[in-house]
Amino acid sequence: MEAGGTRLITVRAAADRLGVGYSTLKRWVLSGRVRTTLTAGGHHRVSESEIDRLQARQQPSPARRPSIVSPDTLDGLSARNQLHGYVDEVRIDGLLAQVRLRVGDQSLTAVITADAVRALKLRRGDDAVAIVKSTEVMIAKAHVSRARRTPRKTA
Repeated sequence: MEAGGTRLITVRAAADRLGVGYSTLKRWVLSGRVRTTLTAGGHHRVSESEIDRLQARQQPSPARRPSIVSPDTLDGLSARNQLHGYVDEVRIDGLLAQVRLRVGDQSLTAVITADAVRALKLRRGDDAVAIVKSTEVMIAKAHVSRARRTPRKTA
C-alpha cells in the first residue's frame, strides 16, 4: 500500500523494523507519538519515512539499522524480561564496568564486571539485550504536578 509515493506497512511490521514490541508501537500510535495513515477499514499503517524518523531518534547515527535478536540467540535462558536495545556508553573502572543501554527512548544502566565487557566485546553502538531477573519489581506512579489550590476565604 502506498500513500503520497511512500510505502505503508502494518504496525506489526513497523515494530519489527524498529526492534520494539507490537504493543509498544501500538501505544505510541494511540498516544500520537507515531504518525500513521488509517485505512478504509480503520487500520493504522506506518510510512517508510515515519520509520526513518523514529530510527533516527533511537540511534547514534543515521546509517545504523537495528537488528532483531531472535529468541534462538538466547536459547536456554529462563528470564522473560528481555529488553532489546543498543549500547549507548561503556565505562570501565578497575574490576567493574558501567554499561548504559538505550531501549527506545529510555536508558537502562547496568554495573557488570570489566571481564564481562571484554568477553562480550561490548562497544558503543552494539546491539544488546538487557535481561532482568528479579524476585521483586517495584512500581511507582509518576507524579503529575497540579496547580495548587488556595483555600477559599469565608466571609
